[in-house]
Amino acid sequence: MSKPKILLAFSDTVRQRYVDEEQLRRLESFATWDWFECDGGGILRANQDQQVAADVAQRIGAYDGAILCHGAPRFDASILDHAKKLRIIGELEGDRFAARIDVDAAWARDIRTVDTTNASSYPVAEWALGLILISLRNIGTQFRRVLNGEPRDRDLKPYRGVLRGRRVGLIGCGNMGRRLISYLRPFDVDIWVHDPYLPREMADALDFLQTSLDNVLTQCDVIVCLAPLTPATRGMIGKKEIDSIQPGAAFVNVSRGAVVDSTALIERLKKNDITAGLEVWDPEPIPEDSEIRQLHNAFVTPHSSAHRGDEKNEFFELIVDEFDRFFHGHETKFDLTPNSKANRTADPLPDR
Repeated sequence: MSKPKILLAFSDTVRQRYVDEEQLRRLESFATWDWFECDGGGILRANQDQQVAADVAQRIGAYDGAILCHGAPRFDASILDHAKKLRIIGELEGDRFAARIDVDAAWARDIRTVDTTNASSYPVAEWALGLILISLRNIGTQFRRVLNGEPRDRDLKPYRGVLRGRRVGLIGCGNMGRRLISYLRPFDVDIWVHDPYLPREMADALDFLQTSLDNVLTQCDVIVCLAPLTPATRGMIGKKEIDSIQPGAAFVNVSRGAVVDSTALIERLKKNDITAGLEVWDPEPIPEDSEIRQLHNAFVTPHSSAHRGDEKNEFFELIVDEFDRFFHGHETKFDLTPNSKANRTADPLPDR
């Protein structure tokens, strides 16, 4: 049988940053590929150039799969009507559901849709664990005491101390949350999760308690915000929710700053009865006059934990994995589905 043909549609910048020769050789072991170089749009915006879309539409009929990233036009009905052989579309990077895939149009044509933007979730999950450990021990305050030449405070408060045996609550449990759960297991913690979009069987598969947002906020020693920023989650953790956090708890946010009411969090931290580990903030960069800079019980980092510290990134490797599975008759792992679409767009959940 002939190998499937894959169209790579993205900019030269994407090719230089994401595509390495080792992964191209892996792709070539089971498929042939062509690169359609295109520039325009951005992380969350498709290329709006109508000529580029027309050029893709003219070419797409020859391909069994397509891999998209920055620079590609939106693969909607105007393109997919020409894609008689197309069986799978993959998005490399775009904070999930970037504008480059019209998923409804693809599903109507029985085209599989996958998204490997979760490659950036894995290093962030590591840092989430780091911020949990830092926040439980109120390292923000301890670090400042060391810099100021102050003696150790044996009665430092708030101070929850060790992670082992604590109850950790996750708000959101996508790829990042599930990776974080694997990192938490050696600490023998009790894990509670609030995520209304999760399949019910996930709780049994990963051994956590699925519960309400209120239960996570009021009954957990550690609260980790992992929810994506959507119309439903913007400002989801407001003053009422922040005030309900039990004294002594550690609050960690590694998702998006706008999920949390910054003013309300500052006011709660000023009471000095909780700690916080914050990888993100609203707005970013943090304004010079923001009080969060002065609060010792907050440990703040500059939304940088997705960077691995080397030239490697996993986006293209994961997409090659997905296409390898698909074209060898296996199930893909990172499907875009009606359920995940509802999560990102705040639409009602589809029937389960």
